[in-house]
Amino acid sequence: MCGIVGYVGSKNAQSILLEGLHRLEYRGYDSAGIVTFQDGDACLLRVKGKVAGLDSLVNDSHRDDSIGIGHTRWATHGEPSERNAHPHNVGDIFLVHNGIIENYKDLKSVLETRGYSFVSETDTEVLTALVDSIYQQDKNLFAAVSEALHMVVGAYGIAVVAKDNMDEVVVARSGSPLVIGVGEGETFIASDPSALVGNTNQVIFLKDGEVAKCTRDGVTVKDSADQAVEPIVETIEMDIQAMQKKGFDHFLVKEIFDQPESLSATLAGRVVKDQDLLRLGGLNMSEEELRAVKHIFIVACGTASYASMMASYYIERFADDVVIDTVVASELRYRSFNVPENSLAIFVSQSGETADTIACLKEMKQRGVRCLGVVNAVGSTIAREVDGGIYIHAGAEISVASTKGFTSQVVALVLFGLVMAQAKGMSIEDVRPYIDELDALPEEIAAVLDTKNEEVKQLAADYSQYEHAFYIGRDILYPLALEGALKLKETSYIHVEGQPAGELKHGSIALIDDRFFEVAFVMDNELFEKSMSNIIEVQARGGHVIVVTNSSREIEAERVVRIESRLKMFTPLLFNVVSQLFAYYVAVNRGNDVDQPRNLAKSVTVE
Repeated sequence: MCGIVGYVGSKNAQSILLEGLHRLEYRGYDSAGIVTFQDGDACLLRVKGKVAGLDSLVNDSHRDDSIGIGHTRWATHGEPSERNAHPHNVGDIFLVHNGIIENYKDLKSVLETRGYSFVSETDTEVLTALVDSIYQQDKNLFAAVSEALHMVVGAYGIAVVAKDNMDEVVVARSGSPLVIGVGEGETFIASDPSALVGNTNQVIFLKDGEVAKCTRDGVTVKDSADQAVEPIVETIEMDIQAMQKKGFDHFLVKEIFDQPESLSATLAGRVVKDQDLLRLGGLNMSEEELRAVKHIFIVACGTASYASMMASYYIERFADDVVIDTVVASELRYRSFNVPENSLAIFVSQSGETADTIACLKEMKQRGVRCLGVVNAVGSTIAREVDGGIYIHAGAEISVASTKGFTSQVVALVLFGLVMAQAKGMSIEDVRPYIDELDALPEEIAAVLDTKNEEVKQLAADYSQYEHAFYIGRDILYPLALEGALKLKETSYIHVEGQPAGELKHGSIALIDDRFFEVAFVMDNELFEKSMSNIIEVQARGGHVIVVTNSSREIEAERVVRIESRLKMFTPLLFNVVSQLFAYYVAVNRGNDVDQPRNLAKSVTVE
């Protein structure tokens, strides 16, 4: 995740930009930068690491700068470094960018023939050069940005300034949010309204395809067809969070659709496909210490516990000398449990503030166990108290029902397992298939969201009147069944249970009748026929079975949702996207408050 800020007015631009970047720190980032101007003299400050690093670099000679842009970056193209940090500068142009320019290589080749050279590994520098190449023709920044974006393929939210133009910041968006704050004699820019708090509550929400020229005197907007658009100024003082839904009806569905981006952030800098490289900073464990691990407790609650269970199935495949116990924190804290020699404890929590999980962390530390955290919230209690860990960098998750947090937690734990397995001797030939699939996973999730949303929406409408359900799956699909059941019960209030498919006949099948529907997750593998047998048993008793599968084989079920993907090992995470959408649309059809379900809280900080 990353953040954009911008300012043009009469105040100290450096302080305003830095304040805005600090407000956006929750989004997760690995580098930061700002650029401000005075009389054509640019002050560019960039650091790898925290915004605090910029605070110490502020140049007193630029205290009177009154225009500039800033950025917090989470790496997509190029490793975290100062030279890859934004803003990027080519010629007269400085630019910050959220998103990915898909045709940057083609554009780069063309620009190189025009004499441009590049010092970073980013697509953003290419876009900066493209704008500069056009800007040099007539020095019209607004027109240059608009023309450049007609040549671009991809997603972007950008803010652009020229060092010989002290009067305007040009911004544009396509698939990446930008909001413009309007003040008296000043204009603010941000990728998130939270960055504007304290400066203005009058905002313009830029729409996809729009380009805006921001000056001290106001804002000019035109659409993708270069037609003038009358900007609508809105007041956000009553409900700032509502301004973060990015056009979605609820945070929950927004966060489901966030997953390609949030997972990319989890993977960024950690999976480098072209180098067959996996790396995790922050573990604070040597290879020797990783090799010594023989037992792992993975401790969590709720969705995080199901993410931990799913990840444990993967880790057991490539670390066969390690015993893994996935345990619910509220149970472990009261058990008389033994800690085997060479144990490691991993604590998983989206907020980093889950009370039961923190209690187990304290107990493990008292017993002398090395403790790692897998958390989303930088600076949270778990993040501070563990010996090392992994930030999932999924961005703010506002809806109570966790979605993108689950996906990123599974992947973060898998990454840890692979790094540990490599330390134990896993060959690159064995690791490479996992690298390939992890690299492809965000794109595959995006494809499921694009192709299956309407189908699942209709499916949910057809089944939302039921009051009872079962979710079933075998092997790694069992924890997926548990998570799917949890999502549906959290949001829809339907009585639903998740079970191993093979256990259904050991008691619970006695409940099956026409009042139940069942969601069965089925992989096209050696367990396919056994799963089909379970489905036949349910349907023989009046159940209504929905199958989610990657198989093209004939399946006798009431409804079948088929997922086409080149993935093999991580297909269950694609099934999970379908499950999330289904829970959301069922809840909407039942008229529930999907973002704040009854009796639930986002961060459970009490026992």
